[in-house]
Amino acid sequence: MSHVSPADDLPTGSRIESTEDLLAGSRADADHLRTASRVSGDRSRPDACPGALQVHQAADGGLARVRVPGGALTAEQLRALGNGAVTFSDGHLELTSRGNVQLRGLCAGDEARLAQLLHMIGLLPSASHERVRNILASPLSGRDGLGALDVRPLVTDLDRALCARMELAELPGRFLFTLDDGRGDVAGLEGDVGVLALSRTEVALLLAGEDSGLRVSPVEAVRTVLAAARAFLAERAAQGSTAWRLAELNDGVARVTGRLRSGVGPSPRDALVPQHVLLPREHGPVGLIEQRDGSVALAVAAPLGRLSARQAEILARAADDGGGGLRITPWRGVVVCDLPPARAEHWSSTMDEHGLVADPASPWVGVSACTGRPGCAKALADVRTDAIRTLRVATGVRDVASPVHWAGCARRCGRPRGRVVEVVAAGDGYQVVRDGIVVARASDIKETAAAVAAARRDQ
Repeated sequence: MSHVSPADDLPTGSRIESTEDLLAGSRADADHLRTASRVSGDRSRPDACPGALQVHQAADGGLARVRVPGGALTAEQLRALGNGAVTFSDGHLELTSRGNVQLRGLCAGDEARLAQLLHMIGLLPSASHERVRNILASPLSGRDGLGALDVRPLVTDLDRALCARMELAELPGRFLFTLDDGRGDVAGLEGDVGVLALSRTEVALLLAGEDSGLRVSPVEAVRTVLAAARAFLAERAAQGSTAWRLAELNDGVARVTGRLRSGVGPSPRDALVPQHVLLPREHGPVGLIEQRDGSVALAVAAPLGRLSARQAEILARAADDGGGGLRITPWRGVVVCDLPPARAEHWSSTMDEHGLVADPASPWVGVSACTGRPGCAKALADVRTDAIRTLRVATGVRDVASPVHWAGCARRCGRPRGRVVEVVAAGDGYQVVRDGIVVARASDIKETAAAVAAARRDQ
């Protein structure tokens, strides 16, 4: 079990890296992040980002995306989602890179019944704002003592305030809020507007994944974040733009920052030396994590981001044992919080028995994939099956942390943020891509496994 000393009332900075370490990244890294944020697709068409009510019709049926602000679920909510997956969809829950949950294969006519279920369990509090409740937060905030500030209250306050402002229902479905408690785990995940805690009394405002140079107190954080979201909408209208992300606006960060400085509302302070946010970590927490109150968190990865209804039930039972609920992570995993120490190893073994990954050395850690065939009409291969087959024959990657993403076509849907080895279907096999360069081509599973292993070692 990893050990984290309780933070108690240590001086600011003793529980986290320095502000410079958290914010300092090379300008090249910041440019990489901004470039990755920009999408060259057609923004003139309406925003068709799926929701719980606006269901996307995929090749395998309807796709509903359930927003889970901060990734926070109760045991009963996860249990109900698992049962709903059996009743309405293909029997699985998909975990997204924004800590949300998807159901695939919905039959026509089941959308209303699913929406009723989500409303009953508290996952659909606002019909008008359901697609804009994209809020990422540090999954272990307030529990393991590593953050500068417990951001859990900010998640609740931001979600409530967001849904209370009708004008913010106009935000695109891809617009993302991030709340980083200071450890730097979600600050680099390409948010549009967010905060990074620097101490218990100050947070940095992040715009399009970079430090805006503006500072506010935690009390002012939610108001400032919402003011930035309104400034995005105002600037988008002023530019006559149809942008879905802040990074897609012309000089978006500077213009939104200017609007915040001159607008009515919280008065952010300027940092002496604004710097850049680090690129994201390679994968999320996996394994047993000691909490500052003496209880234990169990972080598991869901292979290829999919949970069966049975796995959802096992996670819910573990959460019942702990009483602290669950957190869906942006690395397509789940954290079970507040487990009794005497029960932690039992639940870790139980997860392993049911196909969930509780071993941080597992070759499954850091492996993701898009839907692929047959669920996506654009896919050139059944990437999930091929990823499984490749791992079965792969050698020498157990201790490699470099993430790898399988994509059924050049669109690379679901690609994690940061540096990733990409395995892209090309019709006659796969291309293995590292840092934007094709480093290998493979026509069968053994060749692909060898090429992926080599690319992950060299990353």
